[in-house]
This record gives sequence, structure tokens and C-alpha cells, in this order.
Amino acid sequence: MNKRVVVILFSAFIVAAICSFLVSRLVGKRVLASHSNMTRVVVATTDIKLGSVLRDVDVTLSEVASPAPKGAILNLKDAIGRGVISNLYQNEPVLDSRLAAAGSGGGLAAIISPGMRACAVKVDDVVGVAGFVTPGMRVDVLISGNPPGTPNPVDGPKVKTLLQNIEVLSAGTDIQKDQEGKPKPVQVVNLLVTPEQAEDLSLASNQTHIQLVLRNPLDTQIAQPPGTVMANLYADKNSPAPKPRTVSTPRVVRAPAPQVVLVQVFNGSKRTEEKFVSGEVQK
Repeated sequence: MNKRVVVILFSAFIVAAICSFLVSRLVGKRVLASHSNMTRVVVATTDIKLGSVLRDVDVTLSEVASPAPKGAILNLKDAIGRGVISNLYQNEPVLDSRLAAAGSGGGLAAIISPGMRACAVKVDDVVGVAGFVTPGMRVDVLISGNPPGTPNPVDGPKVKTLLQNIEVLSAGTDIQKDQEGKPKPVQVVNLLVTPEQAEDLSLASNQTHIQLVLRNPLDTQIAQPPGTVMANLYADKNSPAPKPRTVSTPRVVRAPAPQVVLVQVFNGSKRTEEKFVSGEVQK
């Protein structure tokens, strides 16, 4: 073989080896840099519903780009066994704020904030089945019925706004028994209220009919509706209001004060005085 060809081939081999070494070093540095910018966090392996308790099969560790989401859990032991207070979705990082405190368990009780209560309210099928009331929504509570002491009021039943801007915790179906002992589904909505509001709701549930009305979550203004009665629904609002009737009070005639007459009687040196009404003098 020609010596010149051998030198050319050997030089090409040396250049190729050097290029390969440089490329491998460059790629290796980029791979290491990419791995150094990743953080292992706890993520959900499947969709997890509110109120569930996390099991070891529900979560796993996965790498996400640094920095990790604020509040993300980095250790599986810190997540397993805690209740879910907000729905989690597959491959979503598990945040500490989405889980109940350790040891509080799961279910509805785990999502009740301190100082508040969950009060169950029965609603009609239209509100419950149609899905108008779902967890997280805000509602007003209206009550209608006859006020105490007026079993048959002249103006008919009255409706009043009892509570406003109340958060819905859950909505579902509860199984109760009718008069024949047969089970029947009843639409139940759990509302987040204060202890005082829970007392009002409990009394209203037994004595009146309750209706929930939806409101915009951004609308936090508390209105002051006066309430209305059945007679107002049939009143002609276009007719002029009747003028108030003036009631004349009878004139009181006072009798004249009786006239008193003073009579002096002299009997020798003795004098006496007697007082008589004018009518008695005439008699």
C-alpha cells in the first residue's frame, strides 16, 4: 500500500476519534445539566376523588422541571394515609394544601375548616338531579311557610332569605325509608355554615320549606330583601296605590265643673260654714 495513503487514513482516524470524544463530552454535559434541573415529586397515578384516603398505589414519584411547584410533596410517606380535600387528576403533582392534615382521615369531615360545620339540607329533585348544585358553588337559602302564630294568614305563606353566600361542600343522594318502610332516594346537599347558622337551618328544615338559589361566586355582597307574601304576587303593581284613609277621632265634650256655694250660719255668737253644690241649694 502506498505510504501516503496510509498516512492519510491514519490522520482521518485520529481526527474522527477526537471529534467523537468532543461530541460525547458535550452531550454528556447537557444530559447531566438536564438531570440536575429536574426534581422528584409525588404525583397521582390515577384520578382521585374528594374525600378519598391516599394509598400507596394512588401515588408515585416522578421528575418535573425545577423549580418544583410550591407546596409539592417530595416524599411518599408524607402523602400516604392522608385525606384528599380537592379532586386530584392523573400525573398531577400532589400539593400539601390539597390534602387534609395527617391523622384527620378522609371523607367529608376532613374538608371542614376549623370553627365551621357541615349541615345537610334536603332539596327537590330538580335542584339535585339536574346538577345545578355542585361542590364549591355558592348559594342563598330561602325559606317559605306560615309565620308562627298565624296558621292561616290572610296574605298567604311568606318567603324570606335566611342565609346568603353559603358554600356547598357536597351534593348527592341519601337513602331514606317511606311510611311503608321502602327505601327511597332523597337529594341532600351539605352546606358549610357556622354553628349559629346550623341551628337556624336545623329549625327551618323541620318547620318550613327550603329552597337553594345559586349566586355568582364573585358576588359577595349581602342583600337585604324584605321578603314577600302570597298576596303580593297577585297584586296589580300597575294600579296606583290606595290613599290612606283618615280616621276622624270623636270630639270629647267635657261637663262643666259644678259650682260650690258657701253658706254661713249664725247661731248667737256661734258661726258655722257649710259648702253646697249649686244643684243641692236649689233642692
